[in-house]
Amino acid sequence: MFNLGLLYEEWYNALVAEAKVRRKSRLLLTSAVYYNSTIRLIGNGPRSYPAQEIKKYLDWASPMCFDYHGAWANNTGFNAALYDPQSEINTHFGIGSWIKWGVPPEKLVMGLALYGRTWELKDPNVNGVGAEAVGPATDTDGSMNYDEILKFNKENGANVVYDEVAVSFYSYAGITWIGYDDGPSITTKVGFAKSLGLQGYFFWALGKDKDWSVTSQDINFINMLQMHGDNDGYTYQSLIS
Repeated sequence: MFNLGLLYEEWYNALVAEAKVRRKSRLLLTSAVYYNSTIRLIGNGPRSYPAQEIKKYLDWASPMCFDYHGAWANNTGFNAALYDPQSEINTHFGIGSWIKWGVPPEKLVMGLALYGRTWELKDPNVNGVGAEAVGPATDTDGSMNYDEILKFNKENGANVVYDEVAVSFYSYAGITWIGYDDGPSITTKVGFAKSLGLQGYFFWALGKDKDWSVTSQDINFINMLQMHGDNDGYTYQSLIS
């Protein structure tokens, strides 16, 4: 991605010049990026982001750690698993790839999802992770806002399951299956980001948590960490080793 590195440099230089003319501080330059430092394109081979240019020119990069699985595949899966022992498609691996590729933790802002991904199950009696599906369970692209998920779960008496390995939730009722994050999984991921010394985290998107139920939990959790210095056992060295 040589040209992307040149683009970052061009933008940075333009912002520096603009700041001198206006005699003000330079505007921030950030970039939303893939969850992994390397993108594997079918037929074209892997392509890696320009780590040195990101390090030099961006104030931070924001890996989008979600959309790991969706109704484009005919099997259920987690939207934003923190871990997946069977695959590299998870946040732990993705953030680790950025750090190993040379982007410092303090240049990374980790993405968190306030929405889930839905499927219509092929067989409602086969409803675990990886169950066969026939498409999305919504009229859109299969996505469902967090507040809509809570409403669905309540109105349909859905079975709600927390997967301790993936650090993510799923629920199902009838032929509808939803993979998503709730307060406990989001809080764990915030602790993960903080313990690695990341610049921070962002939500996509705050408007999907209309009553602030998840975001308020995370604010309380961050306050607790600041008081007690608890890092949940995560370390930067354990990730890159």
